[in-house]
Amino acid sequence: MLTAQKIPLGQYIADFLDWLTYVGADYFDAFSDGLEVMISGATHGLTWFNPLALIGLFGLLTHLIQRRWGLTLFCVLSFLLILNLGYWQETMETLAQVLFATLVCVLIGVPLGIFAAHKPTFYTVMQPVLDLMQTVPTFVYLIPTLTLFGLGVVPGLISTVVFAVAAPIRLTYLGIRDVPDELMDAGKAFGCSRRQLLTRIELPHAMPSISAGITQCIMLSLSMVVVAALVGADGLGKPVVRALNTADIALGFEAGLAIVLLAIILDRVCKQPQTKREAA
Repeated sequence: MLTAQKIPLGQYIADFLDWLTYVGADYFDAFSDGLEVMISGATHGLTWFNPLALIGLFGLLTHLIQRRWGLTLFCVLSFLLILNLGYWQETMETLAQVLFATLVCVLIGVPLGIFAAHKPTFYTVMQPVLDLMQTVPTFVYLIPTLTLFGLGVVPGLISTVVFAVAAPIRLTYLGIRDVPDELMDAGKAFGCSRRQLLTRIELPHAMPSISAGITQCIMLSLSMVVVAALVGADGLGKPVVRALNTADIALGFEAGLAIVLLAIILDRVCKQPQTKREAA
């Protein structure tokens, strides 16, 4: 009796997407074209430089951020290996997509996390949504975005943002909530306004947690950008999918190695630098 009358939830969602596509086709096309232009511009900007000059610039930025010669050398040697293997174009495409998706996630996630920390009721309502966003299989995100925006980099990027934005929201929320009450009371005693409490006390104290959320967002974005090759997104996901379809072990290993090296570089460079006291 229970299974004889199936609730057509999937059909309801499909009908809603069909209606949404029919009503907003022009808006979705305009949004897709604009987003694709921005991503193409970022990719062309990275590939316009001479690869060796860009590798030197990456090494310089790595050293300026982390001040570690070992990490700088690893970054330079890793990009030189990627260039030697012939995956420079794909790596720059992936890097542009990851940086763009991470920027969008940070612009959305950090303010939402701050607002949720000050409004517990809002976070209570939002928490099930965040749980859903982090537990739904990554391939499922590609289906509705593919229906709305068609093949290409845009559905992959939108799916990436939906999949990765929960990390900065949660960790920003935790960082703000963990600010000691004594610090807040001291700030109020000195006459700080709400904005001053946020900028001078809460954000500096929560910065390690926010930084961890951004790093986690980068890793999630990288993993999703690779999967997005299934819907036509450019980057390192394409050779991985091609190697899977043809059972090409050499191609799969080389493309996978490029992804691993890029992930390690982004993870190490974007971590908050440790002070000498913390390192000891």
